[in-house]
Amino acid sequence: MHGELMNNVMVSIDDTEMDTENENNLSVNTSGHQVPSSLVHSYNPNFEVNNTSIDLDMYVSGYSGLMRIFRLIFLAEHCPTLRIDALKLALNYIMETHNTQMYNSVHKQLSDAASKSSASIPCYDTNWVETTNKKGAMKLEKLDTDLKSAKSLAFKDCIRRGQEDLAEHFLDMGDLTNALKCFCRSRDYCSNNKNITNLCLNVIKVSVFMQNWSNVLSYVSKVETIIDTSGLTSETSKEEASLLCKVKCAAGLAELNSKRYKSAAKCFLAAHIDNFNYYEILTPNNVAIYGALCALATYERRELQTHVIQSSSFKSFLELEPQIRDILIKFNESKYAICLKLMDQMKDYLMLDMYISPHVDTLYAWIRQRALRQYFNPYKSADLRKMSAAFNTTTAALEEELIQLILDGQIQARIDSQNKILYAKDVDQRSFTFEKSLKMGKEYQQRTKSVILRSLLLKYNISVRQLINQPVVQSSDQQSIACK
Repeated sequence: MHGELMNNVMVSIDDTEMDTENENNLSVNTSGHQVPSSLVHSYNPNFEVNNTSIDLDMYVSGYSGLMRIFRLIFLAEHCPTLRIDALKLALNYIMETHNTQMYNSVHKQLSDAASKSSASIPCYDTNWVETTNKKGAMKLEKLDTDLKSAKSLAFKDCIRRGQEDLAEHFLDMGDLTNALKCFCRSRDYCSNNKNITNLCLNVIKVSVFMQNWSNVLSYVSKVETIIDTSGLTSETSKEEASLLCKVKCAAGLAELNSKRYKSAAKCFLAAHIDNFNYYEILTPNNVAIYGALCALATYERRELQTHVIQSSSFKSFLELEPQIRDILIKFNESKYAICLKLMDQMKDYLMLDMYISPHVDTLYAWIRQRALRQYFNPYKSADLRKMSAAFNTTTAALEEELIQLILDGQIQARIDSQNKILYAKDVDQRSFTFEKSLKMGKEYQQRTKSVILRSLLLKYNISVRQLINQPVVQSSDQQSIACK
């Protein structure tokens, strides 16, 4: 349902990434594209959460525009206990727009939900639908006429504003595709960097609504290039700081939904609450939650301490979410049982967040497995009974988790099932260092030869091509070489 309301959203998902740990008895193989099976968690889009502790008015009060409607619809789809109230509130917000198609869809969902209970719902407002359709058509015609008039006079600034007004009207009507087209068309009529950055922000906003994450990252890169090339002055520094905060948050959201969690954490951590003004997409609370969870899943202990817990800028975000702050502190203090318990208490709330929800299970698994690795890292052996008590689980369940970590190559260890002891595998550091040095030497030698060969080919204008009428062969030994 939610996907249909968002104009057949496009999602760009890349392979997941995770940094390699080079510590005593840990080995995480993430150099390739293959991720261990224990780190991959499939997302069930039809899940349901029975959570009645959310105050809907407060939940959406931090958002503006379409985002609060989308979030209410997502919450209604996955929380049966709040479905009717969420759809009623969404209907009220929709009636502030010209989006009659969404009104019809949401009212139908509300009628279906009410038919299963005795709750009263507002009647279908035929008069509002007809009036809004007429007003929308009249406004569209007027804006189109104004745009044609501006084009006939060849006023670039008027044409740009006309395209932007038309795009905003399409957005208000729920036509995201045409809104994006109109914003992009205004590019040819931008006369300065400020116009271009406003264009980029508008395209980023619509792309977020459409969940076209590759497009978000592309336009974020353009804004960052403009900021880097333009010098900061006392008049523009605050404005550009606010602009940079917006694009960092948008980039973090795109990286999160592309499953590049460490990159997402870096983007969210680069935001400053003093410059935050992006309520049409995110709230500061979202930045705190997304940034903290991504950092917990991917950062080393020292990075977590320096860049998250002790960060003067991110600390202001964490103050808005005390439970997330406590999770970070307990994890850093190796109080894993309390940390994981606090995470479980937050899980229902996180599952009702439309952007973090598909990643909750994966992030939780990464955080738990990182905690297991960090716990065992300093030891040559560990008692599974004490370890299970530290993680508030049973010995049998912990043993299963450790077996999976060992099979995935994340922990170099072996388990004594009879005595319930985990032993680290002895690694000959001297031999390991020599082998690594020899491997690096061979790679350097190969790269050097390749560079020399390429320079000689360019110097003597030698190229490899297929001769005329020569059949294509698979083996490189059978290729024909022609010298110009």
